Amino acid sequence: MRVCVVGAGGREHALAEVLRRHHDVVVTPGNPGIPGSSSEPATAIDADLYVIGPEAPLVAGLADELRAAGRLVFGPGADGARLEGSKAWMKEVLVDAGVPTARHGTFTAIDPAFAFLDTLDGLYVVKTDGLAAGKGVVVTTSLDEARDAVRDYLSGAAFGDAGRTLVLEEGLTGPELSVLAVCDGQRAVALAPAQDFKRVADGDVGPNTGGMGAYSPVPVADPSVIDVVMRDGVEPTLAALRARGIDYRGVLYAGLMLTPTGPKMLEYNVRFGDPETQVVLPRLTSDLGELLASAAAGALVGAPTFDDGAAVTVVCAAEGYPREVRTGDRIEGLDAARAVPGAMVFCAGVGAGPDGTLVTAGGRVVTVTGMGASLAAARETAYGAVARISWPGMHHRSDIAAAAVLEGAT
Repeated sequence: MRVCVVGAGGREHALAEVLRRHHDVVVTPGNPGIPGSSSEPATAIDADLYVIGPEAPLVAGLADELRAAGRLVFGPGADGARLEGSKAWMKEVLVDAGVPTARHGTFTAIDPAFAFLDTLDGLYVVKTDGLAAGKGVVVTTSLDEARDAVRDYLSGAAFGDAGRTLVLEEGLTGPELSVLAVCDGQRAVALAPAQDFKRVADGDVGPNTGGMGAYSPVPVADPSVIDVVMRDGVEPTLAALRARGIDYRGVLYAGLMLTPTGPKMLEYNVRFGDPETQVVLPRLTSDLGELLASAAAGALVGAPTFDDGAAVTVVCAAEGYPREVRTGDRIEGLDAARAVPGAMVFCAGVGAGPDGTLVTAGGRVVTVTGMGASLAAARETAYGAVARISWPGMHHRSDIAAAAVLEGAT
């Protein structure tokens, strides 16, 4: 089977590598660090299956365009992609479906937004309604900081039109969990769970990012927890979408908080997560292409299987990320990192430099995944490979999966 992966980041590189175990793969537009990249648009590429990675083309209706041309597509149409395109609408769907979530409100004006903040108990969450590349969330214990975020969002100063409508939520406490569910419109199966790290710096401090690392499996998320997530979250959501006439064929990325009263849905994304994809899919032992093709055809076949080991993913970022970044620096050590047994390196924000070299061309530049028999072993592999990569201003978190490893040792 020939598979066309749409996108240009580390997520798409990981999708391509895992799909390539069984199938022929082309990536569009890809990047100079992803083998099989093509400058042709997806609509001009002949393939048996199209897998759309990023949220923006999904929200813009690329899956609809391809399906109208008779193509088999894994990725929701624009109607289903609205779950990520509008957080306010996503919350409406959650409420209608009876999915547990945080107390929240949607606002377009400052005064009622401030009044809602005053009803919260000291942990405030401010989100853009529209797409903000994973950066449109402020979580703070400071009422002043929350109010500043409201002003910046509603004025358009922070995220333009994406923030002129915002969602405010009560802050929840507990371990976070990411569950990627493959959906065929009627049914869904869960991939192995992951836990990601959104803050830029060690100890979960600094601004939110698109994600600085992840690990899988997650010790606190045993199969019974995943069963609850699917039963009380994903399946009711699919039913609520069907009631709206939406045939959702793609990934539902459930971002959850495991609160003392049970799992609560923080948000849905409508595509494979980044960097969750880079940590979950390498553990897959079954055929990813067959799974996604069956879901795209509306008839899921089988269930995914994963190895008994673990994976840890570390994002290496450019100087300045997640704000204004420095680009154009030569990337050293990628081959040396890949030579570490059990390590995989996925290219994201990379460009072509002189003499065939790769240079930094974005915020999150490369993602390094380490595989091992345990989280401790996978973590050692990941950081051993990261140590071989360098460019001026490169930074990464040094604590990905550290707490989980420590808890497992006690």
